[in-house]
Amino acid sequence: MTYIKELAQFEGQQVELKGWNAQKRDSKGLVFMTFRDGTGFCQAVINLEAVGEEAFEAVKRLPQESALAITGTVVKDERQIGGYEIQVSAVTIISVAEENFPISPKEHGVDFLMDNRHLWLRSRRQWAIMRVRNQIIFAIHSFFQERGFVQMDAPIFTGNACEGTTDLFETDFFGDPAYLSQSGQLYGEAMAMAQGLIYTFGPTFRAEKSKTRRHLSEFWMIEPEMAFYDLKMDMDVIEDFVRYVVTTVLDKSRTELQTLERDTTYLERVREPFIRMKYEDAVSVIKAEKEINGRTSLQMLAEEEAGLKEEAVTIQADIDEREAKIAGGELKKGEINFNRSKIDQLKNALKDNAEKLDSVAQWKTSALNFKRGDDFGGADETVLTKMFGQPVMVYNWPQAVKAFYMKEDDVEHGYAKGVDLLAPEGYGEVVGGGERETDAEKLKRKIKEHDLPMEAFEWYLDLRRFGNIPHAGFGLGLERMVAWICGLPHIRETIPFPRSYGRLLL
Repeated sequence: MTYIKELAQFEGQQVELKGWNAQKRDSKGLVFMTFRDGTGFCQAVINLEAVGEEAFEAVKRLPQESALAITGTVVKDERQIGGYEIQVSAVTIISVAEENFPISPKEHGVDFLMDNRHLWLRSRRQWAIMRVRNQIIFAIHSFFQERGFVQMDAPIFTGNACEGTTDLFETDFFGDPAYLSQSGQLYGEAMAMAQGLIYTFGPTFRAEKSKTRRHLSEFWMIEPEMAFYDLKMDMDVIEDFVRYVVTTVLDKSRTELQTLERDTTYLERVREPFIRMKYEDAVSVIKAEKEINGRTSLQMLAEEEAGLKEEAVTIQADIDEREAKIAGGELKKGEINFNRSKIDQLKNALKDNAEKLDSVAQWKTSALNFKRGDDFGGADETVLTKMFGQPVMVYNWPQAVKAFYMKEDDVEHGYAKGVDLLAPEGYGEVVGGGERETDAEKLKRKIKEHDLPMEAFEWYLDLRRFGNIPHAGFGLGLERMVAWICGLPHIRETIPFPRSYGRLLL
């Protein structure tokens, strides 16, 4: 048996494939089937003369998602999916699916698709996303393993809330309260004191009642921790790590990115040095107090707004022209259907344009009203990265907006030695990390300030009492990375079965 991903090796040869009928159409004496086998998609051309009348008629009647084995010759054809097609000489039907497969080529609403996620995963788009996710995961492990990191596992049940209980899921653990982990980072510090360089890779949970495009209730985190590292060394690893993962996907997942119609222009810019700037400088850029390449953030947003308005006029003119042609009564039926289909596409483009204009207005308002000392919101992150068009690392944040375990800067008091990596194109924070506080007394004070139970952190304070050293680390949300690399508008497509506020089934 051969797989679709291997067809290039068998050009001109006969192969056997086993898979499913993803879609088909027929004409006199021919059936054109989009055949999938899990490794890819290809066109299978089934000729009446080649397979015989009985097999041909069976294929014609075959419902979508029926399983079959086909034997045929591999023919190179750049116009087809994957660049090859199979000229079929024999067919064996393995199973006949029920009629009326729920997900058809027509447009479906998001709720319908999410309710049928178990079947939606079979579509070309979802297939491509999951394979990119797989490549990202492999690259993550490769990066750390090649550099001597040890993978270790943090517990999912925790006995304390390391950053407060407001966004944690509480559960019963044999009569005692326990929480689903929101991070393995504190445990990672203990592991690093034993192994030097470690990383954890596992599920984490947030109980936020949020339905934004960036939030899931269950997601996967990668959290390295490094003994004897400071903030600068931490940022160097973050940059090397993100560059390694993104370029690996660019090099090895081009078919999937093409299937997703992903414009990789901004992804390619990870090969350049990342922008690094302190929080205060970043705020000055957001608030239009500082120019980048001769323009302020408000000037950049004004240019984008003007471009979108001009685009809207062009789209509307195209719609009006096509509608006038249809109303004129001189077009043939095929031309009418083509223009109506094009009008629908243009109206969707106009709707997208209007949403982008609304976003620009929100970004402008947020930039003007941003208060120094506040954390960045999605709008602020978007404005900042749009000014550079590449990943931006913002460091030295106000302590008030960072976790209690972040180390205070020795020179700039009141600022934590933390860093956020912001991805371009509006994807925002994908990495958060920093240097850890090593002063036990400062940690005690911060634990009290955050109203956390001191007894629950005695083990954590032991790390400062015995073998205290500088150390740093970071966390990367896998699903946010998948969304950025794939160019997805919503995080729900980044994981096989997403869990978010209001959705537990499928």
